[in-house]
Amino acid sequence: MAAPNLYEELKQVLKQLKDFLDQNVATIKPAVTALKQLVPQITDLLNELIGLLGKLKTEIQNLNVGAIPGLDKVAAFTAGVKALLDTTRKLLPNEAGTIDSIAAAADVVTGLPSVDQLKTELLSLIDAIVGHLNSLKA
Repeated sequence: MAAPNLYEELKQVLKQLKDFLDQNVATIKPAVTALKQLVPQITDLLNELIGLLGKLKTEIQNLNVGAIPGLDKVAAFTAGVKALLDTTRKLLPNEAGTIDSIAAAADVVTGLPSVDQLKTELLSLIDAIVGHLNSLKA
């Protein structure tokens, strides 16, 4: 089985957070309200997280990769690059930083073909999480 790509991993993480919030917002809300008195930074935490999710949503909305010819081949190429990097990491351990940087870029490109398929799900998950976070602020 192939490893999940970056966007599938993002979907899984967002879904886990949404499911957690779906089940626990009612329990968390009184604690957050009490914490605001002791640790006012809790509001900053919620605001910053909401802002970050807003930026993520914008980036996902702006990805329109369906019309790029040959994208599947580029993704296959970057998957091969990742395999090369995994082997290279063992032979050149002092280059770990460079290898990690290249691998991170390859992860983004490798997952691009699935973005159009996942886009609606990702945006929906982000909206649901932001809704929960806003309810915790109230």
